[in-house]
Amino acid sequence: MKETDDLDNYILQHIDKENAYLRALYRDTHIKLLRPRMASGHLQGRVLKMLVTMIRPKQVLEIGTYSGYSALCLAEGLEDGAMLHTFEINDEQEDFTRPWLENSPYADKITFYIGDALQMVPAMDIQFDLVFIDGNKRYYVEYYEMVLNKMASGGYIIADNTLWDGHVLEDDYAKDAQTLGIKKFNDKIAVDTRVEKVILPMRDGLTIIRKK
Repeated sequence: MKETDDLDNYILQHIDKENAYLRALYRDTHIKLLRPRMASGHLQGRVLKMLVTMIRPKQVLEIGTYSGYSALCLAEGLEDGAMLHTFEINDEQEDFTRPWLENSPYADKITFYIGDALQMVPAMDIQFDLVFIDGNKRYYVEYYEMVLNKMASGGYIIADNTLWDGHVLEDDYAKDAQTLGIKKFNDKIAVDTRVEKVILPMRDGLTIIRKK
C-alpha cells in the first residue's frame, strides 16, 4: 500500500540514521543469505538500541542472532562493562555472522554462541536484565518460561514477530506450526499475571514484557 510505504519512508527520514557498518551488514545480508527479511533493519534496530539505553541492563540475552544486525543494535546501547550473550542455533550461519560481530565497534560487548539456547542458557550462571526473543517461533513459550526464571523483578523481555504479518488472525494459517507457536505465546502472555505487557504494531509486532 503506497500510503504505508510513504509513511515508512517518512519515519526513516525522521529518526537517527543507520550507521555505515549496519547499512553494509544489511546489504550483505540481502545479497548472501536466504530470508534476509529476518534481519531487524533500520527502524527496529533504532528501537532496540533506544530500549537498551533506557533500561541500562548489565546482562542481555538474545535468542536468534541470524546475521547479527539486532545484536549490534543491542550492543550499541550497552554501557561499559555490560554484556550481550547472543545465541544462534544454525551452525551454518556462523561463517557469515561471526566476522560481522567480531569486527564491529562493539565486539568486546558481545559473546556469540552457536547452539540451542533452550539447552545452553539454563546452565549459565547469569541473571539477565533484558532478553530479546527472536528464535524459532514454535518455541516462544518455552523460551519465555526459561528466561523468566533467570530474571529478577523489573527485568524486560522483548519478543519479535508477535503479529506474524497478520497471520495470527488468518484462518489459512490456523494449522501452521510457527503461527500456532506465536498465537500460543500471545495468549499466554495476555493472561500471565507475573508480567506487564504491551504489543507495538511495528513491522510484524514487537511485544515488550516487564517482570513484576
